[in-house]
Amino acid sequence: MEALDWMGPSVMNITTIAYDWVSTVFDAPLVSRAVVFGFPIDGHIVVEVLLIAVILFLLSRKSYKHPKKPLTEKEIDELCEDWQPEPLHPPITKEMLSQPRVLESAAGTHTTIEGRDIVNFSSANFLGLIGHEKLIDSCVVSLEKYGVGSCGPRGFYGTIDVHLDCEARIAKFLGTPDSILYSYGISTIFSVIPAFCKKGDIIVADEAVHWGVQNGLYLSRSTVVYFKHNNMASLESTLEKMTRGNRRAEKIRRYIVVEAIYQNSGQIAPLDEIAKLKEKYRFRLILDESNSFGVLGKSGRGLSEHFNVPVDKIDIITSSMGNALATDGGFCTGSVRVVDHQRLSSAGYVFSASLPPYLATAAIAAVDHLEQNPALLSKLRKNIGLLWKELSGITGLKISSSPLSPIVFLNLKNSSGSSKNDFKLFETIVDKVLKEDSVFVVASKRSVLDKCNLPLGIRVFVSAGHTKNDIFKAAESLKRIAETVLYDHCLNY
Repeated sequence: MEALDWMGPSVMNITTIAYDWVSTVFDAPLVSRAVVFGFPIDGHIVVEVLLIAVILFLLSRKSYKHPKKPLTEKEIDELCEDWQPEPLHPPITKEMLSQPRVLESAAGTHTTIEGRDIVNFSSANFLGLIGHEKLIDSCVVSLEKYGVGSCGPRGFYGTIDVHLDCEARIAKFLGTPDSILYSYGISTIFSVIPAFCKKGDIIVADEAVHWGVQNGLYLSRSTVVYFKHNNMASLESTLEKMTRGNRRAEKIRRYIVVEAIYQNSGQIAPLDEIAKLKEKYRFRLILDESNSFGVLGKSGRGLSEHFNVPVDKIDIITSSMGNALATDGGFCTGSVRVVDHQRLSSAGYVFSASLPPYLATAAIAAVDHLEQNPALLSKLRKNIGLLWKELSGITGLKISSSPLSPIVFLNLKNSSGSSKNDFKLFETIVDKVLKEDSVFVVASKRSVLDKCNLPLGIRVFVSAGHTKNDIFKAAESLKRIAETVLYDHCLNY
């Protein structure tokens, strides 16, 4: 019986029963040995082989199914009437019906909303270049020469000479070998990450990265591990865990992904420490400078200049041009091989119609203007410092952003414990500031797609174009209305 051990106890039991039955029928033990083709074989093996053959035959037979009676036309109609498809979207809530404010003029330091002149602290116009004469003149000349659009991706007859000029100008300004233009700012980072990071790679990212970075991480299909926001001890611990005793990690690509100035907190990443950890644990570094390009550093060259870290220590730098440069699109800069790889492997570059020529010329004009007028940076920093000073002691709120960040982030000193309730408070303050004092600031509302768990707050975007009176007006309004709203809130609890 040992021959059937692998078949399980059920088959062995059936074989034993069959053996006993045969012995009983013939009133004698089954012949212990038989001769088959001249070879002696145990009799019970013959029975076992026959049983196995029967079992295999039964298993190969298709199970009998009762033939289904075809449905009548009436039954089909009734089923169709009762069927309800799943909705395309969740139920519409009151929050979904709210509409953003509509600007009726350029989004400069002053704008128009509902016919009123508004002091604008809601646009990332960091250098105050929206509506600047040099940029407008460059766009007019470009429109007359090239028209509005390019009507084709860069690799399919959409490359125009000003695209190459803009790429060369940005690379020269940053001191990198080459750069590449993208048609849309936020698509830059979430096209660049999947172009280099693939399934099986390791990415260690800050938990506060904005949605564009999050989307790039998701599309890469890499193994993604988050560390605590701007916490270098957490970063080092994570890097060590990912590499210690892991022979596989030594043979695969490994990346650190951070923002220079975080959109979700206004904090500045400590590049000097990150660069040391990158070298120690042999990771590559991807840095998004959308909020720091044209802002940080002695001449606005970004985080590497701010911390005096050689730019070649950063493997890949990306940035939107829709903030400090007051145009649109984005760029990635680095080595020639890094840039060339994207021309064939980056979805946002390969498949999108190229950047409209007039926006490329505006970017060139903006970089030229920044380089010729470094006083813009001094003015921006003075405005940031002045707003910090005027907002000191604001009731119920605290500034959580970096003192050099043009995104001044206000959080509640004591949260209600519910992000939804906190956001309602911020919205109330923002609405009153706009309605009563004609100052436009924004509450940091996040999409359901955004997985960042940092506290919400009020964002105040400071510009070099703001005057002292603009700063005083915004600070006074925020302090007065925040005190009133939060006092009423306390009484209601």
